[in-house]
Amino acid sequence: MKRTLCLAVAVLSLNCCRAFAATDLGIFSAQADVGNVFKAGSAEYDAAKGEYRITGGGENMWSTNDAFHFVWKKLSGDFTLTANIQFVGTGGNPHRKACLLIRQSLAADSAYADVAVHGNGLTSLQYRETPGSPTHEIQAAVSSPERVRLEKRGAYVSMWIAAPGQELKPAGGYLRIPIDGEFYVGLGVCAHDNATVEKAAFSTVELAAVTSSTNPPPILECSLETVAIASTDRAILYRTRDHIEAPNWSHDGKYLLFNGNGNLYTLPLGEGTPQPLHLNPAVKCNNDHGLSPDGTQLAVSGETMPGTGSRVYLLPIDGGNARQITPLAPSYWHGWSVDGKTLAYCAERNGEFDIYTIPAAGGPETRLTTAPGLDDGPDYSPDGQFIYFNSERTGLMQIWRMKPDGSEQTQITSDQFNNWFAHPSPDGKWIVFLSYAPEVKGHPANQDVQLRLMSLVDGKIQVLAKLFGGQGTMNVPSWSPDSKNVAFVSYQLVYP
Repeated sequence: MKRTLCLAVAVLSLNCCRAFAATDLGIFSAQADVGNVFKAGSAEYDAAKGEYRITGGGENMWSTNDAFHFVWKKLSGDFTLTANIQFVGTGGNPHRKACLLIRQSLAADSAYADVAVHGNGLTSLQYRETPGSPTHEIQAAVSSPERVRLEKRGAYVSMWIAAPGQELKPAGGYLRIPIDGEFYVGLGVCAHDNATVEKAAFSTVELAAVTSSTNPPPILECSLETVAIASTDRAILYRTRDHIEAPNWSHDGKYLLFNGNGNLYTLPLGEGTPQPLHLNPAVKCNNDHGLSPDGTQLAVSGETMPGTGSRVYLLPIDGGNARQITPLAPSYWHGWSVDGKTLAYCAERNGEFDIYTIPAAGGPETRLTTAPGLDDGPDYSPDGQFIYFNSERTGLMQIWRMKPDGSEQTQITSDQFNNWFAHPSPDGKWIVFLSYAPEVKGHPANQDVQLRLMSLVDGKIQVLAKLFGGQGTMNVPSWSPDSKNVAFVSYQLVYP
């Protein structure tokens, strides 16, 4: 450790930082230990190589407080920070972190976002929305990337990744972080062990201001994600510039089913590429589909000819001949009874959208709701005792439930959100639903929305994920079979 980089000039508090004497830090202005760091960190800049070697201690960058070594510059406005990252030396904690960061302050509990490369290769966008609030993360699908980028445009931050030998691409993780005015941008290293230090090399580091141009317009990219209800950590499974919607988990938990460009695709969990399901006759699907309770059939909503309107069809789970069930359009499937004998759907009849059921074998439809205004999104509880749905009959869109025959219609959410598409968990303990701001009408795409979780034991509601999404994020039952995860689609605006 060089003596010029080790002179501590102040120890402010465990919630602040330990600053170091100024030295040549290339494009950055200063360095500091942030939080409770037992062994002081340091930084070296090799101008000839354009490389930063940062040594950092600290227990973690997580939860409500961080502890790490930070090399930083004050900025305002939009930027990209890009670097190649390699850990120096082997061993160490598998969750030691080398990061590209934006922080509102140097306080240990500051709001922040970072692209963190872990010692074991895991790469994620970590973030804390407000001072002292918990840290969350969105895990990228690529491990041990060669190059990473943190981008800020307006109120949104995003993560970019380049796998070895590939070009830098958006990796998912696109969200609104309330960081305003001046902030700190730079490089950080955390040992994930307060008794030691770890070192990482940051090379080809680029810090650039960006402007949000509308010419050419941004490109929409989609991420197929899962979120764990215990930790609220998110993982990105698949990225595409095709517009995809409405993931639905297979009963054996081995693959996800989703809609894209009017077709249905299966994606094996783990490594794999989406494979289309071939529907005959060719049904141009909208984003409403789901598996039968015995896993042998698939219900879809769509049309066989343009302009004929959406109807509900059944087909074998591996694709094949589609059989029309609802005689009238528009009809949008949403739920399947526990015994597999009945389908629940939203349909417009005589200018009113209501909840209907129909035998899976075909037959007359039964209207369950009659209140003025939109009723939508019916889904059966796993015990078959209720149908959950959303209704705007009391003003804002809220979650309701009723008996399968339409009796005992009861409102179960009442707050300042527009709440859509309630899906009960397979174990019957939770419902997950999509929430819009009160001023948003309908369920459009490209909005700041929340996935929220309600306990059916005590009615308490918590936020699972905040994201840029909406229409197509979670229209259909999307729980994992073990009730531990929820699948959804998020969107990102990518500027060429």
